[in-house]
Amino acid sequence: MTDAMVQVRNVQKSYVRGRQTVEVLHGLSLDIPKGDFVALMGPSGSGKTTLLNLIGGLDSPTSGEILVGGERIDRLSGGRLAEWRARNVGFVFQFYNLMPVLTAERNVELPLLLTRLSAAQRRKSVAVALEVVGLADRARHKPKELSGGQEQRVAIARALVSDPALLICDEPTGDLDRKTADEILGLLQVLNREHGKTIVMVTHDPKAAEFANRILHLEKGQLLEQATAAA
Repeated sequence: MTDAMVQVRNVQKSYVRGRQTVEVLHGLSLDIPKGDFVALMGPSGSGKTTLLNLIGGLDSPTSGEILVGGERIDRLSGGRLAEWRARNVGFVFQFYNLMPVLTAERNVELPLLLTRLSAAQRRKSVAVALEVVGLADRARHKPKELSGGQEQRVAIARALVSDPALLICDEPTGDLDRKTADEILGLLQVLNREHGKTIVMVTHDPKAAEFANRILHLEKGQLLEQATAAA
C-alpha cells in the first residue's frame, strides 16, 4: 500500500508482570493512509494507548512489523528511534506537559533545541506554529496565564513546530469542557484537511471521535469493525 502513512503487520505486544505474561495486542494489522484522521476507541484495557505508543515509536512490539512513512520503526532502538520521533511525529496528550516557568513560545521551541536550526530559524518556526493554532498574541504568556484550551493549543503548536507528517493524540480533550474540546477538535480537523497531517487519536468520547474521518474499535487487543465518522 504505497500511500500508507502507517502499516501495522501482525503485531503482538505483551508485558511481563511478576510471573504473569499479559498479552495486550493479538496479531493486530492495520493500514492508515497518508492524510487520514483516525479515532481509536474501546474500553479501558483494550490496547488503544499501547497501539498508539507503538505507532509513535514510544514502545516496541513483541513481534510483528510497524512501518511509518515506509520505515520499519520496529527495527530502530535507542538514539535512532529518538531521532526518528523528533523528525516524524508530534505528540499531543491529555495533560499539556508544558514547562510552567517558560512562555508559550519557549515551550513550543523546546523540540527545536535538539536540532541544528539557528536561533532565528527556531523563532520563525515557533511563530508559524503559534499562528496556525491561533495564539500568536499569547506568545509571551506563561501557562498559568492561559486557559486550559489555550494551553492545549500551545501543546499542539509544540507538536507541530518541527512539521511532522504524523500527529499522535492521546485523549487530547479529556481535560477540557465540551465547548473548548470542540474547538480543539476543530483545530485538529483543520490540521488534517488543510495542512495534510495524518492524525491518530485515542478517545473515550464518541463526540470527539465524530471529528475523525474513521473510527476504529479495539476490544481485548483486536481490531473490530471499521466505521466512517459522520463529521
